[in-house]
Amino acid sequence: MRIGELARRGGTTTRALRYYESLGLLTARRTANGQREYDEQDLRLVAEIRSLTGIGFALEDTRPFVECLRTGHPSGDACPASVAVYRRKLAELDECIARLEEARQRVRAQLDQAEQRRRPCTR
Repeated sequence: MRIGELARRGGTTTRALRYYESLGLLTARRTANGQREYDEQDLRLVAEIRSLTGIGFALEDTRPFVECLRTGHPSGDACPASVAVYRRKLAELDECIARLEEARQRVRAQLDQAEQRRRPCTR
């Protein structure tokens, strides 16, 4: 399939596909007249990349998953390098959640103080 069809079927743009190719995440075969040509395996790689970036992974983080699929594994997370990326991403998310919870507690305390100051004095 040509790049336009891959983009349409993969739910992305031709520009994104060219970018993936520039990063080495996709490798297009070239026809005699120089046009990019892809197959169903490439569609699977695009789906994996889009799935992972859709949940917050950076493009570079998708590389182990793509490489795992390229080596013939049925799933992009069947390889140890992919599992390591999951673990790292989960640790990053846990750290972010902890910072957000701390910020929430500080905002809650500030709100409680503001509400206390607004209450009329009753004697």
